Amino acid sequence: MHIGIVARVDIPKSIELVKEMVKFLLNKKIQISIDNDLTQEIPEFKKMGVKLQDMEADMIIAIGGDGTILRTQSFVNGKKIPIFGINLGTVGFLTEIDPENTFSALEEVLGGNYFIEKRTLLRVYHGRELPSALNEVVMMTKKPAKMLHIEISVDEEVVEELRADGIIVATPSGSTAYSMSAGGPIVDPRVEAFLIVPICPFKLGARPIVVPNQSEIKVKLLRKGKKAVAVIDGQFEEEFTYPEELVFKKSGTHAYFVRLNKDFYKKVREKLTEGGINS
Repeated sequence: MHIGIVARVDIPKSIELVKEMVKFLLNKKIQISIDNDLTQEIPEFKKMGVKLQDMEADMIIAIGGDGTILRTQSFVNGKKIPIFGINLGTVGFLTEIDPENTFSALEEVLGGNYFIEKRTLLRVYHGRELPSALNEVVMMTKKPAKMLHIEISVDEEVVEELRADGIIVATPSGSTAYSMSAGGPIVDPRVEAFLIVPICPFKLGARPIVVPNQSEIKVKLLRKGKKAVAVIDGQFEEEFTYPEELVFKKSGTHAYFVRLNKDFYKKVREKLTEGGINS
């Protein structure tokens, strides 16, 4: 087996865990590749360093929070490399285990006692294809306290025209992230749907909408002189202006995760009860 390792570099605990993990895997005769950014912090592992976008492995261990998972996925999209997440973040909804269970969990994985979960990705177009989203695309003004005047259509039918601080188009994976905070529903990742969630709309009738993931969603700016920015999974930004539009479709590729348990609703109960403050 060939395993890649990605981790946050701003947490000492993360660096120490990587060192222990490398020794553990080498003792198991596992081939290892390590993200170049990480080897800058651990020079003794420099020979194992590789650019994340060039990483080829049977799976990638990502140590951090959901941001680390999203960053890793954005670089390996299309390679069908499953990600095994170890939570050192605040909530870590996309991660699988906590640090104290790392080595017992790795024993299970190396013994073949795991399954691969497939998650839907959202394809994004703005005149050209942009990076796909695992969680969501957030559209908002570049200036705080300003509103967007937007038109939303699904399969060429106008669904809503409104003024709002912004809008979120999310996957089921993203339903427990910003979409939830903006009033959107929590959606089981097995549901084949996308969510359209206005952010602070200036319209009483504007509510979150769930649409089939086979739909084509368009979001168009309606006011001259207005500029907006689309943020994909918090990793990539794209500016657009009147009368341009963003187009969303289901991607032909997926994100893959190494799972030990089927515990989506348990995660919802445990991780979202305190809002991540004590987790």
